Amino acid sequence: MAKKNNPNWGAVKATTNEMAEKDQQQLEKKELDRQQKITLKLNQIKDREADTRPIHLTHVQALAESIAVLGLLEPLVVDVRNRLLAGGHRLSAIKVLKEENFKAYQLHFPADEVQVRVMSFDAVEEPDLALQVEVAENEHRRDYTPTEVKTLAVRLQKQGYKRLKGRPGFGDKSLMQALAFVVNKSKRTVERYLQEDNNDAEKSATAVALSQERAALKKAYLNLQSWQKVMPEKLETSKRQSLAKKLPGIMKLIDAAQAEIKVIEEKEKQ
Repeated sequence: MAKKNNPNWGAVKATTNEMAEKDQQQLEKKELDRQQKITLKLNQIKDREADTRPIHLTHVQALAESIAVLGLLEPLVVDVRNRLLAGGHRLSAIKVLKEENFKAYQLHFPADEVQVRVMSFDAVEEPDLALQVEVAENEHRRDYTPTEVKTLAVRLQKQGYKRLKGRPGFGDKSLMQALAFVVNKSKRTVERYLQEDNNDAEKSATAVALSQERAALKKAYLNLQSWQKVMPEKLETSKRQSLAKKLPGIMKLIDAAQAEIKVIEEKEKQ
């Protein structure tokens, strides 16, 4: 009589748990995507009754000026009742922009719609969780890459922001100050980011030029090699005879040039 194979219940349970975990991850991803695409009317976003961070008017004004050019780069964070959890300075800046530069406000917030991320809890019922969200938002702001900072700098410069030495004069718009507020970094860090980006761009351009030069030399070498193979034993014209005599030396020079370029490329990578 054939022996019955008992199912491996441990493996079945593990597989079931894995499937459930993947389903949960998909649901969380869909929820996050949904949250990130939500917009609310400006007047629907409620201020918090108590704000652990005081609002600095200078910071608000600088943010309003940058939002006028760049738009709202990071959405506000609200609870299920539309109470603000994080982004107090950004919300104040949006309101200032609406009052002082309505044209820019309409451009970035058509129909008074402001992008928000909704957290699925009530801040009044869970104040501890609300505080955690605020702290996490302030401590873990998006970290911009040097290339992204460079892109933001170009957009600001097109709107009249300048790299100034010393304190800005009346009517001057400081590029470094605006960038520092936008990316939440010190002016020194922003300056380093811009310099790193320029260095990377220069290295990239050099690498491309060297690669193109080496490819052209290789092509020339192969073409000369092909002619050498099909070249008749007796050449009846003087120019071809002269080229045939110089050909080994020319090909040797091309080899040496390619070797030099390879050394330069290795140094550029370091």
